[in-house]
Amino acid sequence: MRLALAQLAIEGGDVESNRERAAEAIESAARRGADLVALPEIFNVGYFAFETYQRNAEGLDGPTLSAVSDLAAEHGIGVLAGSIVEDLSLTDDGTPADEGLANTSVSFDRDGRRRAVYRKHHLFGYESAEAELLVPGESLGIAEFEDVTVGMTTCYDLRFPELYRDIAEAGATLVLVPSAWPYPRVEHWTVLSRARAVENQCFLATINGSGSYQDATLLGRSTVYDPWGTLLASTGDEPDLVVTDIDPARVERVREEFPAWRDRRR
Repeated sequence: MRLALAQLAIEGGDVESNRERAAEAIESAARRGADLVALPEIFNVGYFAFETYQRNAEGLDGPTLSAVSDLAAEHGIGVLAGSIVEDLSLTDDGTPADEGLANTSVSFDRDGRRRAVYRKHHLFGYESAEAELLVPGESLGIAEFEDVTVGMTTCYDLRFPELYRDIAEAGATLVLVPSAWPYPRVEHWTVLSRARAVENQCFLATINGSGSYQDATLLGRSTVYDPWGTLLASTGDEPDLVVTDIDPARVERVREEFPAWRDRRR
């Protein structure tokens, strides 16, 4: 399986430009032979543009996700659209509330069909308005992409290992983590990403944004770790598209070689 991480330059509140960059990244990933491409957290609005959330919120059939669905089908590539600001009042069922906003990722298959929806569980409150503005999700994010079970989480979720254990026990061998991780906590980003891969003996890919908005600077440094914690691919601070091959069968091989998964006690 060939996985692409689209580390986009994200301009806060400039939805049209951000969508265009996302479209270019999807097209480029398809040209480079990727099977699946993942986008960063709130890639269309910009995570730190909190004052624009309400006016730019969309439903699951809104312009951003409709465009992603069309691009997936046009280019025959799976896409994790991770994430947008969702207006929950525009979604019929399966939402954690009848109204309000959510930080929502959506997985599309090669035909542009929506396969899974994940609403961020852990909302960041430290020097952030996210916890004040959004409703937390309640359901696990699990998407079947061909012969791979993919887990979906978002950014701050990385700090909560129990969520990743639940995803791994649901069968995920690859976990995708769209993020808007800021520069000051770079050490946490590195340690937590690798730890989630090692402790669950699965592939884990972080997809971060790049750029600044007001006083916040996104870290970049998107990464792919294998089930042993080995770094397979990474980006720098600038916008980039990295493509790497992963072998889902390696999950079972690592678990056989080092039986931590078998030996764990619930």
